[in-house]
Amino acid sequence: MRVYTWCNRVNEVLEVEVGDPSEYGEVLEEVGRVATVVGESGGGGIHLIESTCFCTPENSVGMNVEDLPVLVVSPEVMVGGWDHYRLVFFRHEDFAEVVRRLEGRGFTVEVLGKAEVRGSLAGSLLEADSIFSSLTGRQMDALIRAYGHGYYRLPRSADIQEIARRERVKRTTFQEHLKKGENKIIERIIPFMRLYASRSLGRSGDAARLTRPDGKGETLNHD
Repeated sequence: MRVYTWCNRVNEVLEVEVGDPSEYGEVLEEVGRVATVVGESGGGGIHLIESTCFCTPENSVGMNVEDLPVLVVSPEVMVGGWDHYRLVFFRHEDFAEVVRRLEGRGFTVEVLGKAEVRGSLAGSLLEADSIFSSLTGRQMDALIRAYGHGYYRLPRSADIQEIARRERVKRTTFQEHLKKGENKIIERIIPFMRLYASRSLGRSGDAARLTRPDGKGETLNHD
């Protein structure tokens, strides 16, 4: 099960993704005791839930950093017994301070990755959520495993059949999750790519080669 949480310190909205259909009833019954189910996906695997905010300094990362210039990027993701957060730091010393505070509250802190924000902060944060939020857990897992086995290298280190054999899963099942994940990412990336391409052409003065409906080429120069 995977739970995404957005909280404004008064109310919170949870998006619950249940991987095993047999768990739907039990999860909804348990959640219904403390919250209200306000929506459900067509496939029945994702439920939107509204509840009162129960954040305290003992269970919320956000409440421990409110006085610091640190940006907590929603949503918080709960999976596999861990809460996953994305934080943006503008000063190196704030990172150490946040870790100190959280560990002092009894949190176990594990840093999964660090990356420098290049270019637009808004673009770096919003585009990632827009691209990956539509993927299911199995689709993300298939993409990550395919990458790990060298499927996206040139030349490829392994094809779908070989990866499925190594992972001991059905080839058709693995291929379905992988291709659906790829299609979702491409569908989300293309609008940003078009925007970036138009901005890049406008800045660089490059020429764009276009093809008209009649099949004749036309070159547009940007100064």
